[in-house]
Amino acid sequence: MGGRARLIVAALIALFAVISYFGKTSVNPVTGETQRVAMTPEQEVAIGLKTAPEMAAQMGGLSQNAKARELVQRVGARLVKASAAAGTPYKFSFHVLADPRTVNAFALPGGPIFITEGLLRQLRTEGELAGVLGHEIGHVLARHSSERLAKQQLTQGLVSAVVVGSGDYSSAQIAQVAGNMINMKYGREDELESDALGLRIAFEAGYDPRSMAGVMEVLAKASGGSRQPEFASTHPAPENRQARIKEEIARRFPSGVPDGLIR
Repeated sequence: MGGRARLIVAALIALFAVISYFGKTSVNPVTGETQRVAMTPEQEVAIGLKTAPEMAAQMGGLSQNAKARELVQRVGARLVKASAAAGTPYKFSFHVLADPRTVNAFALPGGPIFITEGLLRQLRTEGELAGVLGHEIGHVLARHSSERLAKQQLTQGLVSAVVVGSGDYSSAQIAQVAGNMINMKYGREDELESDALGLRIAFEAGYDPRSMAGVMEVLAKASGGSRQPEFASTHPAPENRQARIKEEIARRFPSGVPDGLIR
């Protein structure tokens, strides 16, 4: 293929990727944000239900600790019932993974939420558990998985255009690195948005939002000195997240957090 023809094809690929991305626009009823998403809520639910068993199996299976399972399911149900999550089409479910070493929690598209025994054992109060689960509910409500998929599809389309247009693999590598860094940046913003949503969800269910700041202390201690630099990670440093959480609490409660909440 000649150089001119390559450029024309590359331009068409890039144009298609951009049009497809901006054509996937919807307004999130919970956050009020205009988003570009790759799936409908129904598709998100279907993917979550299909992948949840496989995900659990890959991470050592579900916990056999009945007390832990009851606690997580009870707190999770309370958060959903008291928040905007109750009015969505998402099918929330809460699971404890048997892994005692990994300190982690995550949400799948559509509602399945997991927390490892390793993290659950580190949490000191029910309020901190509510903060973790509220954060993961926030990811689902904000449709971060679908948003990320749409961005990745755009990035892949633009990288393909670079490959075709330049015929130079080194240029394609540079484009891929740049695309990855863009997606990482959005990942960090997703985490901060979910922190704010989780704080709100926990408060609506009667939990003290300051407990979420305590979760960041747990994560900072668990990560030790092995954490990679923040600029190259999808998760902001716990210390930075804690500062943002405190700012959000001050903004939401200028007269102070109400008394009588569960810590």
